[in-house]
Amino acid sequence: MLSRTALSLYWLGRYVERADFIARLVEATVRLDVLSPRPAGEVAWVSALAVTETEKAFAKTGAPIAHEPVARFLTLDATHPGSIVRSLDMARDNARAVRTALTREAWTGINQAWLLFQNRATTGNAATTLNLIESVKSATRGFEGAIHRMLRNQTTWFIRLGQAIERADNTARLLDVKYHILLPEGEQVGGVVDRDQWTTILQTVSAVTAYRWFYSEGLLPANVIDLLIARSELPRSLAASVEEAVDILNLLAKRTGLHGEADRMARNRHARMVKTQSRQIIAGGLHQYLQDFLAENDELHFAISRQFKLG
Repeated sequence: MLSRTALSLYWLGRYVERADFIARLVEATVRLDVLSPRPAGEVAWVSALAVTETEKAFAKTGAPIAHEPVARFLTLDATHPGSIVRSLDMARDNARAVRTALTREAWTGINQAWLLFQNRATTGNAATTLNLIESVKSATRGFEGAIHRMLRNQTTWFIRLGQAIERADNTARLLDVKYHILLPEGEQVGGVVDRDQWTTILQTVSAVTAYRWFYSEGLLPANVIDLLIARSELPRSLAASVEEAVDILNLLAKRTGLHGEADRMARNRHARMVKTQSRQIIAGGLHQYLQDFLAENDELHFAISRQFKLG
């Protein structure tokens, strides 16, 4: 496979995963802000901007931090890389570059998601925003389903590798942002708003039901942290993403003969993850752990680029 083809496939996987994650983040934030018994207001949308690292870009717009301006910024604004439409634009460009390697179903999933945003100027009210987000999620699920039905070869492996690296990054940022969010004045740790914030994190990674399956003592921050970091059964956990990266790199090594720095880094990270317990992470500092994880994930991304000459 040509390096430029592998590059497009890898970034196709990353951009589709990013679009899906931002959609889930916006959905959960809308529900936290508008639909919960105790609306969270500005703090909910501040957290969404923090997760996507777009606080400075949004500040330049001069718009207030509220549902409509931030939802539009994170969905329809193509001027920054933290929006759904920008992610889908980039995903579609990469898909077009490797169109002959994709099935019709995979291409249709990308194209349908992209078409949702053409000639659209506003997200509207909460109900309209949620309808748009649900359409995005449906299209990205269609793409992912199509990928799993394609031949298991380098094409699907590079896409899935990009998704695994992006998914690890997204979950780590989502979990870390809770470290920065201050509860509104008068609210207590463990109170209604605090629980709503932790529930929002679970909703963003589709883990509410999984949480109830694993933990019977109610919503506890330590359990949320354990689920999103250490439980490989949850597809969007750090453990699952780390494990998937190792598996896919092994498959690529067998097929291409390219084995090196990226494989070693991925295996070492997985070995540490298996031995690490969430209570140790909390005791040692969750924020620092997640910052180190994000830095290592970036290093792995660049190692993959060098190993497969992705440019």
